[in-house]
Amino acid sequence: MRVLISGASIAGPTLAYWLHRAGFEVTVVERTASLRTGDGGQAVDLLGPAVEVVERMGLGAQVRRHRTTTDVMTLVRPGRGDVSIHGAELLAGVSDRHVEILRGDLARVLHAATAEDVEYRFAKTITAIEDTAVTFSDGAREHFDLVVGADGLHSGVRRLIFGDERGYRHFLGAYLAVYSLPDFLGLDGRVLSYNTVDRAVALYPTKRPGQARAVFLIRNPELDYDHRDAAAQRALLRTLAGGLGWEVPTLLTHLDAAGDFYFDSISQIRLGSYSRGRVTLAGDAGYGPGPAVGGGSSLALVGAYVLAAELAAAGGEHTVAFPAYEAAMATPIAASRRIGPAVLATLIPRGPAQVWTMAQALRVLPHLPLPLRRRLTSFGGGPAAMLDGVDLRPFPGTARLQQRVPGA
Repeated sequence: MRVLISGASIAGPTLAYWLHRAGFEVTVVERTASLRTGDGGQAVDLLGPAVEVVERMGLGAQVRRHRTTTDVMTLVRPGRGDVSIHGAELLAGVSDRHVEILRGDLARVLHAATAEDVEYRFAKTITAIEDTAVTFSDGAREHFDLVVGADGLHSGVRRLIFGDERGYRHFLGAYLAVYSLPDFLGLDGRVLSYNTVDRAVALYPTKRPGQARAVFLIRNPELDYDHRDAAAQRALLRTLAGGLGWEVPTLLTHLDAAGDFYFDSISQIRLGSYSRGRVTLAGDAGYGPGPAVGGGSSLALVGAYVLAAELAAAGGEHTVAFPAYEAAMATPIAASRRIGPAVLATLIPRGPAQVWTMAQALRVLPHLPLPLRRRLTSFGGGPAAMLDGVDLRPFPGTARLQQRVPGA
């Protein structure tokens, strides 16, 4: 059976790995001209079952070699004393099995694990899907038994099958911006965080010497803009972050030179069902807690594994596998929809009192008993608890795939 996957970031290559193992012929298309690794991208968390998935792929050691480390996190308070906490103390409540890794590094590891067995086609998108017939942006037309959209929050596959995203994208009330810039403060393993009402800004080092990455979280009413127009997004960030203190004016002077600039709403996709006919969705294309709130990459990895396992068990029969996939993912997806608002309410202060409270909480956290520290740093269970209900059954042995005659 031939399976076409759109998206070569996290869910796509993970799904491709397991489908190839089950005997499927897999093709992955990606709209960018090359793998989107850049300088590593934003840090993402692999939690519990997601760590188990990469272990089962034989990639655990590689992923851990790329893990990031935070020696100290400092809450910057201009005109007042800064508050610092060691990274291990801050992350005590995240998960007993937790790996933080730059998104680009994870994508690179997953691609390398599949590149010899899976066909990757870059600088190509899907423009039409009619049963088994797929048309591409270069005009080519081919037949595939199944299509999976693993192409992110603004999925093109999802738009073709389910229509305009305005009907099911749920805005969580905030925006995220991330980009690289020179490490002009000499961070040396430190993460600096500056919080004010409705704004949170962080600066952390990357693995490249002399380079840092800025992250902006901004609470704001929803804006109308083109998510492909980087110039317009830069202008929006300057407007939204204008007037902020600390080092923010300096951070913004490096905005135009950043080749990895990313700006988007923090939104969730909420579909009653994310499968239709021979097409289904995986990762942010179909579900997720939203960018920046934690757990999205873990949910994508787990979802890709579950989908591949159900397809393998069903011998490729999508009318059996797709409903089983959605049933298996129902509990973590429901939990993911609660996480975003809760995490954002913690990360972005709503008033001066919350700004003050955050500083006091960091000050006392290292002195609390470990159980209480875990509770306070887990966002009420949050991203790690989201995956507690996932049952990662052993991957099925290679089943006999349903034979298809493409185009018949």
